Amino acid sequence: MSTIAETPAPVGGTRYKEVKNAMLAALAAQEWKGGEAIPSERRLAERFGVSIGTLRKAIDELCAENILIRHQGLGTFVALHQRDRYFFRFFRVVRRDGDKSYPTVSLVNFRKTKATRDVAARLRIAEKAPVFQFTNQLSLHGEAVIIDTIIVPEARFATLTEAALRNRPGTMYNFYQDAFGINVVGTDERVRIGQASELEGTLLGLAAGAPVLEIERIAYSYHEQPVEYRLSHVNTRDYEYVPNPARVSNAG
Repeated sequence: MSTIAETPAPVGGTRYKEVKNAMLAALAAQEWKGGEAIPSERRLAERFGVSIGTLRKAIDELCAENILIRHQGLGTFVALHQRDRYFFRFFRVVRRDGDKSYPTVSLVNFRKTKATRDVAARLRIAEKAPVFQFTNQLSLHGEAVIIDTIIVPEARFATLTEAALRNRPGTMYNFYQDAFGINVVGTDERVRIGQASELEGTLLGLAAGAPVLEIERIAYSYHEQPVEYRLSHVNTRDYEYVPNPARVSNAG
């Protein structure tokens, strides 16, 4: 059990940040899993050797980041990637009239390959490390709108199979959490103009080389650990991208 000494802190001290990091370490180690209640504040304060006030400040910050959720009268729980609660936090393509719709997802292909230099750098793995790469077609209102190419490190997703992907019951991030104990808590994205590949053009009903919106995303778990690289191409004829200004940077 880790203990954090409760010594006098300077103004604006960061003792609660140490508690927060210790709790993130416990979450990363799956000591508390998605949907489970964390121990009581009294027990956690004793465990980390801090006051209830210091502990609550750490929990408040984790709740503000949607990592934990307080349920009145029940306790504090590890957030689940339930579709209705979290989906539109990460899915930002909407119809031009503002209508938000859940996509229908079809798996196009799946393969095991080796990380390129660029992907390896983004996932913080060795160049040529084994990865899984797959392509999803996302349709909105019955029309193919988005093609996602997703790459994940084999070291984190060792048991991933094409069948498991094709038959997953929920969203991708819900699947990561349920099947691999990986909780996506944030993303960084870059948005620019790209060109549809021949495959993407066919899937989107566009000519190869047609301009599309290109979204490059890195998904992170606890401690800013990258767990997924995603490159999305969007047909923006009837749809647009609505960014989350706190997490998205634009380039190009």
